[in-house]
Amino acid sequence: MGLGMLASRVIRPTASKLSRSSSLHFIRPIVSTPETSSAQSQPQPDPTPDPPPPSPRPPVAGARVHFPNPEDAIEVFVDGYSVKVPKGMTVLQACEIAGVDIPRFCYHSRLSIAGNCRMCLVEVEKTPKPVASCAMPALPGMKIKTDTPLAKKAREGVMEFLLMNHPLDCPICDQGGECDLQDQSMAFGSDRGRFTEVKRAVVDKNLGPLVKTVMTRCIQCTRCVRFATEVAGVQDLGMLGRGSGEEIGTYVEKLMTSELSGNVIDICPVGALTSKPYAFKARNWELKGTESIDVTDAVGSNIRIDSRGPEVLRILPRLNEDINEEWISDKTRFCYDGLKRQRLNDPMIRGADGRFKTVSWRDALAVVAEVVLQVKPEEIVGIAGQLSDAESMMALKDFLNRMGSNNVWCEGNGPNPDADLRSGYIMNSGIAGLEKADVFLLVGTQPRVEAAMVNARIRKAVRANQAKVGYIGPATDLNYDHQHLGTGPKTLIELAEGRHPFCSALANAKNPAIIVGAGLFEREDKDAIFSVVETIAKNAKVVRPDWNGFNVLLLKAAQAAALDLGLVPESANSIESAKFVYLMGADDVNMEKVPSDAFVVYQGHHGDQSVYRANIILPAAAFSEKEGIYENTEGCSQQTLPAVPTVGDARDDWKIIRALSEVAGVRLPYDSLGAIRARIRTVAPNLLNMDERELATFSASLKPDCSHKMSLTDFRPAIDNFYMTDSITRASKIMAQCSATLLKK
Repeated sequence: MGLGMLASRVIRPTASKLSRSSSLHFIRPIVSTPETSSAQSQPQPDPTPDPPPPSPRPPVAGARVHFPNPEDAIEVFVDGYSVKVPKGMTVLQACEIAGVDIPRFCYHSRLSIAGNCRMCLVEVEKTPKPVASCAMPALPGMKIKTDTPLAKKAREGVMEFLLMNHPLDCPICDQGGECDLQDQSMAFGSDRGRFTEVKRAVVDKNLGPLVKTVMTRCIQCTRCVRFATEVAGVQDLGMLGRGSGEEIGTYVEKLMTSELSGNVIDICPVGALTSKPYAFKARNWELKGTESIDVTDAVGSNIRIDSRGPEVLRILPRLNEDINEEWISDKTRFCYDGLKRQRLNDPMIRGADGRFKTVSWRDALAVVAEVVLQVKPEEIVGIAGQLSDAESMMALKDFLNRMGSNNVWCEGNGPNPDADLRSGYIMNSGIAGLEKADVFLLVGTQPRVEAAMVNARIRKAVRANQAKVGYIGPATDLNYDHQHLGTGPKTLIELAEGRHPFCSALANAKNPAIIVGAGLFEREDKDAIFSVVETIAKNAKVVRPDWNGFNVLLLKAAQAAALDLGLVPESANSIESAKFVYLMGADDVNMEKVPSDAFVVYQGHHGDQSVYRANIILPAAAFSEKEGIYENTEGCSQQTLPAVPTVGDARDDWKIIRALSEVAGVRLPYDSLGAIRARIRTVAPNLLNMDERELATFSASLKPDCSHKMSLTDFRPAIDNFYMTDSITRASKIMAQCSATLLKK
């Protein structure tokens, strides 16, 4: 070994001398320098000009900059690129606008700044060491360098510390394939670690039936703590311990009780918080994602349905700043297992013995047509369910009209809905517009259970603007500071007459907002209540040319489209004298009012409450299996897209009614989705303006004075169980577990 090393030392100098000598013989210079050029040579040209500044790069993820005051714009330089940003922006945000994606774990654009992961370190000129870009404000003329050896070495060191106690769980971790820690350790980490001691371990926490915890994987970014405190409004999570004993958990042994708790799964950058129902089901690269719309409430949250084959495996939120931002409620996220339970597969007819027997579509439609032709037109009733799309409601209305009946309505809109003015049943300020309000008056609505995403917007306004909230209704927890003004119409009368202390808050507000719950639609004195609320709105100047704060918060996904299409019954008590009842997914109808000799057709996708009274069952497609238009509570039309194939022999709702009309001899004039949408254009053209909010043209001031007398009966909760509100959620095993453990029902 020693001789070999000695020989190599002897050989190396010789070889280098040979190479130098050979280069002298064989290499010929081809570029002359001024020193070697002759005096007779031409004068040298001017030195080359400075290269032009680099062209601007597109911002990260299409980020847009809004300058409230153009004079407040400051110029910073990111890797030599000049970029203008508003005063008060952080260095990290300036880098995103400049098109540089800075790695981060603890920073989230919708949460407060923590600055505790240190992964976002960058080099700033004239600073002695790297700075945390998420917490450092951008200053005029600042020169930021994101790709220098110092910044790279700093991130590599931070990543080594983060991985020091992190278990090598990637093969068995549900976050694998969509994990920020995996991605950033590949991009910014070292190829080896120097830690050889024993890794620490943390006991897992029980947060309930929805969120699975493996707390040894936690990197203490505190995103979940900040989300629970700031957005969800619950003090359930916190940081315990110090140093290497630091861990996240509940202060006392309790479950996470928020209706937005599932969002901590999305914001957790590692596999510490994952979905309990989805555990070990699939990898993300095996799934097909379909962009769709949530129908469990009237908000219309944008979702992505991830499926594999015929089964929906999970539901995730999509970004929509105007509706749900990037959050969704737990009911939206976890109701998907109800799509495969208690489904109706085949047409069925109830026999003489009371049992259902499977028949063909031809036979089922023939029986329905035979019965409907024998009934008087005024004894035919149609009720659209809360999950119905606009196309099916248009087909149902056209079919009953051709049969001579006009008794068709949508459940949830009450026995005598008022569809004359759109401003009387939509959210006129818009969901995003609620953030501008500084005083809220909630009348007969509990937004936390009726529309969790609207409640999150109200909480955001309370935190950002110190908005005041007055609430009239039964006692409830709204997870933000509010004044409980009263429980019924008596308080409304005091407000309308100016005798209540809250009147001064409404009068002094710049942008007052009144939110009326759609649960009042079921009251017989709803017209009188709305008349008093409109008086309050007029006194407080809630409706102005630059601001419309009069809002109605709907409960069901189908309500707004049904009222736009004119699904208003001719008679309020028509169901009590009906001989033929067509239920299109309507499960919340009081079937005790239906006469015992009435023929009931149930067309739907789940064997829910109304099936027990049905004479014929026609299986239909669920929202995840069809293309359909839904209008949300603010009047914005959106559409679902089919993610999985239909179950059994089920068909789309409008196709069933179209086939039935032909068998009954009153053929409807459309055979395709495009043709039925052309028919909708003649009735409610706003429904075809996808992803656009159609404002109400006329205000409630045009309504005639109400002559009805108002009852002093207290308001009742519109929803008793947040987790079970429709046929899909009632069939869901996960929702049943939530109801049992979180609500103790």
